[in-house]
Amino acid sequence: MLGRDLCAALAQAGEDRVTAADRAALDITDASAVRAAVAGHDVVVNCAAYTNVDGAESEASRADAVNGHAVGLLADACARGGARLLQLSTDYVLPGASPEPQPEDAPTGPPNAYGRSKLLGERLLAERLPEAGYVVRTAWLYGEHGGNFVATMLRLAAERPRVDVVDDQHGQPTWTVPLARQLVALGRAAVAGEAPPGVYHGTSGGRTTWHGLARAVFTHAGLDPARVHPTTTSAFPRPAVRPTYSVLAHHRWPATGVPAQPHWEDSLVLALQQPAFQELAAKARG
Repeated sequence: MLGRDLCAALAQAGEDRVTAADRAALDITDASAVRAAVAGHDVVVNCAAYTNVDGAESEASRADAVNGHAVGLLADACARGGARLLQLSTDYVLPGASPEPQPEDAPTGPPNAYGRSKLLGERLLAERLPEAGYVVRTAWLYGEHGGNFVATMLRLAAERPRVDVVDDQHGQPTWTVPLARQLVALGRAAVAGEAPPGVYHGTSGGRTTWHGLARAVFTHAGLDPARVHPTTTSAFPRPAVRPTYSVLAHHRWPATGVPAQPHWEDSLVLALQQPAFQELAAKARG
């Protein structure tokens, strides 16, 4: 989902020397394959991840291999070749219980196995590539090219007269397109020596709940938002604990010259104009 939009953003920015390696082309848990893939590149962006949050509770070793140890292999390869590494991470490395937006240097404390695997990747990157490693934490990601909450809401709108959505988890819905553009800008700033390494928060501006996002999806897709009803997290028990407040602060971007992302609802309006979402919305409207 993010990788495809990143390739498009690179092309739009005039970057014509890009290697896009999907899962079939590169196993990032294979050290020799990673070294060969990284060689000759100036910037590496790792969009690969084990993203099954609930599945990680029973497959922690697999999640650790992809989200953690593989990042160490990428960092080693980048150190060998002199490349910068931009590693996508998650709000789930934080406890998610603070009532205020969390800064980049907030104490970590993952509430679930998925978050612990991503934090392992962050730590290995900082340890092995301290001068050229960049962590970009994102959250509540959606886009045209993969399964996500926005697409699910549009599909449910076509199937059900009523949709119940949790209203006690707070976060920042983030569209992959502005995140991809931000990653391109950060990579360029890193190469130019204008962005110090470390942690950055790559989420939209503003905040809402899953219920608030669902109502906004219905509203901007021309559907009746009154069909979306609030409920609680306890009504949908799941294996992995979800944080109640996943709002991230964006303090480090101004020093890099890289713009922060737009407000989440402004991005949503534009995202819903994309063909895949337009098709789903048309089906929902009948």
